[in-house]
Amino acid sequence: MRWLCKRQLHVAVAIAFSIITCGSVAEAQDSSQAVELSGRRSETGTGEATVNTSTVKPAIAHYFDPVQGLSTDELVRRALASNGELAAARIEIQRVGGRLRQAGLRPNPTLDVEQTTGRFTGSADERETSVGIAVPIELGAKRKRRIELARVELEAVQAEVADRERRLTLEVMTLYAEALSALRELETTESINQVDLQTTRFVQARVNEGESAPLELNLLRTEVDRLRSRRALVEGRLTTTLLKLKVLAGLSDAEPLRLREDLATIRQPVFPQSVDAAIAIALRSRPDLRLARLNEEVAEAGLKLARASASPDLTAFTLYSVSRSAFEVTPVGVLRDRDKTLTFGVSVGIPIFNRNQGNKAEATALISQARTRREFLEQIIRSEVQSAYARYEAARSAALTFEQGVIGRSTDNIRVIRAAYELGQFQITDLLSEQRRLLDSQREYTETLAEQYRALADLQAALGGPINKP
Repeated sequence: MRWLCKRQLHVAVAIAFSIITCGSVAEAQDSSQAVELSGRRSETGTGEATVNTSTVKPAIAHYFDPVQGLSTDELVRRALASNGELAAARIEIQRVGGRLRQAGLRPNPTLDVEQTTGRFTGSADERETSVGIAVPIELGAKRKRRIELARVELEAVQAEVADRERRLTLEVMTLYAEALSALRELETTESINQVDLQTTRFVQARVNEGESAPLELNLLRTEVDRLRSRRALVEGRLTTTLLKLKVLAGLSDAEPLRLREDLATIRQPVFPQSVDAAIAIALRSRPDLRLARLNEEVAEAGLKLARASASPDLTAFTLYSVSRSAFEVTPVGVLRDRDKTLTFGVSVGIPIFNRNQGNKAEATALISQARTRREFLEQIIRSEVQSAYARYEAARSAALTFEQGVIGRSTDNIRVIRAAYELGQFQITDLLSEQRRLLDSQREYTETLAEQYRALADLQAALGGPINKP
């Protein structure tokens, strides 16, 4: 009877750790022979024990859906269409558009009406009525310069909105990478925790039969509790990241958000052939660099307007007057006179004291400032492209090393130690130690995949637009 229990324990442990190792190999090399750690597929061993993944699937299904879930591109589209901050920024385009319309309007004419009477000064018969109109005429191409300035300002605001869209896209992709990383770690932790729970039941039977010390069972239970604690932390991080994604994408709190993609199966884009080619694309496509160039044009247009404003304005006017007067002391009695006159004139300001010197000096300084910022931004863009390119290459190389070396060797180590444990040459602590190494390797592999995804997002943002995917 004791031999039978011992044999059952050996078979159960073998099957349990086969699930761990098969899951690891599936992520690294051979998915056709594996049981996914996420619990998306379950595989029944040929021995007496079968791992129950019913407690794993509901938790993962709450966050992952390969059919109805949202991909990165879909979340980015939702964010660009529904993000509140971006919507407020787009209203700025309408505001500056109104400024452009106002800049093209001509100044209004003025109507002057004047009434003169001598009633209050003892000359009741003396009266004069005048009606005039004055038309301002802008000299120095002021209206043209105003339109040029307003048009460039409108283009600058449009470029600023495009840069906000670029940064919002980067933020969504970065958070999506964090969510995928947390999801993958949650899958791994849940799967190994389930295996430990299964193993615990058989070790308990072995302890009851007196074949193992109670310390082995306590060590295994400690490992189960540690993984349970880790799972709670990872799930909390995943939930927080999904809430942030909802805010960015304009989703309501009640609307579910499930992920569709997987870090290990992200499609690789078609990169520029070299870093220099990538830099050239960035310098041509980055909306923030276009904004910097437009700000330089705005400053230059402001200087032209300041120079034009120094020209005096001319006001042409005409005045129609009707005057009535009476002469009482005359040999023939009271004589009355009525005169009608039409007056023409021009009013011109004399620029003696104010020639717009201060505005000209300010505009000149703004040009120098905008040029300096644009040149500095070009340096930053070159650095960002080189950094993101190098980060992606390093992360991809590290991921290949994990797939081809680290995970495979850890899997082999598990097999060897498991076989030795079945023969009684190793303790449960040896299996747990190697399991922790495998778990650490999986966690580092997940972080490497997440870093590769983040570097891809940074490179896309550095180039100023989406990278073509095959």
